[in-house]
Amino acid sequence: MTEIERSWLTNPSRRTALARMAALMAASPIAAAAAQTDPRPLSEHRRALSLAEMQTSFDFEPVFFGNVPLSVYDYTAHGDGSEFTLRRNRQAFDWVEIMPRRAAVPASRIDLSSELLGVKMKFPILVAPTAAMRPLHPDEEIGMFKAATAASNTLMILSVNTSRPVTEVAPASPGGTLWGQFYPIEALASAQRVLDTFQNAGCHGIVVTVDQQASYYERTAQDRNFGGVVRTRGAGSGAASAEPVGSARYRINGGRLWYTWQYIDAVRKMIKGPLLIKGILDPEDAKLAIEHGADAIIVSNHGGRSMDYGPSTLEVLPEIVAAVNGRVPVLFDSGVRRGADIFKALALGANGVMIGRTTRWGLAAFGTAGAQRLIEILQQELVQAAAAAGCTRLSEIDATTIKTRFA
Repeated sequence: MTEIERSWLTNPSRRTALARMAALMAASPIAAAAAQTDPRPLSEHRRALSLAEMQTSFDFEPVFFGNVPLSVYDYTAHGDGSEFTLRRNRQAFDWVEIMPRRAAVPASRIDLSSELLGVKMKFPILVAPTAAMRPLHPDEEIGMFKAATAASNTLMILSVNTSRPVTEVAPASPGGTLWGQFYPIEALASAQRVLDTFQNAGCHGIVVTVDQQASYYERTAQDRNFGGVVRTRGAGSGAASAEPVGSARYRINGGRLWYTWQYIDAVRKMIKGPLLIKGILDPEDAKLAIEHGADAIIVSNHGGRSMDYGPSTLEVLPEIVAAVNGRVPVLFDSGVRRGADIFKALALGANGVMIGRTTRWGLAAFGTAGAQRLIEILQQELVQAAAAAGCTRLSEIDATTIKTRFA
């Protein structure tokens, strides 16, 4: 093996490797001209779009991509395993058609206000909990909370894996509504401390997340390794890599796959306000959640990040709504990108819809103003869909306004 070949094996980036390849082929003008150091070169467009030019949520994603390191983009973009569930979440919206059965009405007549567990909302939209916003933009979680509050006082759920402490986020947007998200912690004393921190800061609603049980981001790992660095288990530790034991042998985080309903009973006693359980995909689990003290459930597969080859949330939503039978509110998330998506979920029985990845696109692209604009675009699109379907109130968005053909 030549010295140059050895260097390629440990090269820190694919771009550098391509540049060296170009140097070796410099004698050929054609080959040299063809070499690219940028894997996504601009073609017709020579400038970045401004915030004022954003028309849909999808406009924000390429700006987000251009603003952050690839590893940060990957963390937001990818899903579990082969990403079947990630793709199916989006595909499912194509299997629901909006079929207005009444005359269209002016958008000015639309009133989609509602009340969720004591919180008055102008739109049935919530900002879902997503982790670590500092790598997205210096405005961090404080910027997201300010954006949500400015966008018609949209309720925001703060991730337990927040870049900024809840004690700093909660008071940053007076008048806003902030709830907290909680991942189960086996040690109940530690769980109590985390929950107390949220509740003492004013987060009266607590979302217990049970949907990220066994995820492994193969695509993210592949992208990282294709960057030119050969990664092996235990690399950099200075010692021979040990064979994984227990659930780690199956690439499963040891902190998952242990949750029980008895644990939910214990946590329920620690929560003073509403308890929401996020990650319900089965009608029987929905019934059990209510029996064990849930004040609302969230139909979610963590945006396709919890388990590969699972169902889309939109497909299972109707049967879960039927099982709940109005006893508690049913919220929905995963795969939402447009106001029309929100309309479809509401028509299938959801009382509210949570948005996660898309809000991260907005924050990473333009900071607080970008996150606010993105939420407002979804609100406007929802109003447009309701107007076209002749729905002046939230209660009129029902199964008569859609046609489903789930595959």
